[in-house]
Amino acid sequence: MATPPLPRIPLALPGFEQVRRSWNDTHEAYAARLLPGEYYVTLNDECVYTTLGSCISACIRDRINGVGGMNHFMLPASTDANSWKSTNLSAATRYGNFAMEHLINVILKNGGKRQNLEAKLFGGGRIMQNMTDIGMRNIIFVRDYLKIEEIKVLSEDVGDIYPRMVAYFPATGKVRVKRLRSLHNNTIVEEESRYIKTVEKEPIKSDIELF
Repeated sequence: MATPPLPRIPLALPGFEQVRRSWNDTHEAYAARLLPGEYYVTLNDECVYTTLGSCISACIRDRINGVGGMNHFMLPASTDANSWKSTNLSAATRYGNFAMEHLINVILKNGGKRQNLEAKLFGGGRIMQNMTDIGMRNIIFVRDYLKIEEIKVLSEDVGDIYPRMVAYFPATGKVRVKRLRSLHNNTIVEEESRYIKTVEKEPIKSDIELF
């Protein structure tokens, strides 16, 4: 029997064409894979997934119309944002406050209503043993940010010592989380260490205004 053809890949919103997407048999959906410093917003019934160590992902959506997405960030804020120079969209998501602004703003621009927004939080594991607890700093930041913005957090799986794989479905709000064994830590630590060095070399400031 011939294998039925895959559904057509959903059209990405402008600005997200470069995000890697492919069919995922496990989730039975097209899935966008996020790397540190990236985010993705969709109007379609597709998955957004990433692997987190010390980094945080905020999964935010409009619970009425389903538009939503996920970010992946580390280091919550700069101490001197006004002195930074903006470079590009990818660089502007590297710090938590900018990552949150971009994610929320794009959701609002594509039909989301602030009063309908809901969030789920993941990551912030302490997997870098020789460093300060960056994960906890990110957790505290994102909780405070969403409290100030009056966006309700429905659930979270944060902290502890585990890296996580997170798959989010904005259309329904469903999340699948898998805590990974320690054998994955070296790869994740290396990836996040490179990310930290990139952040430090390319400081930026936000040009986003929330509405």
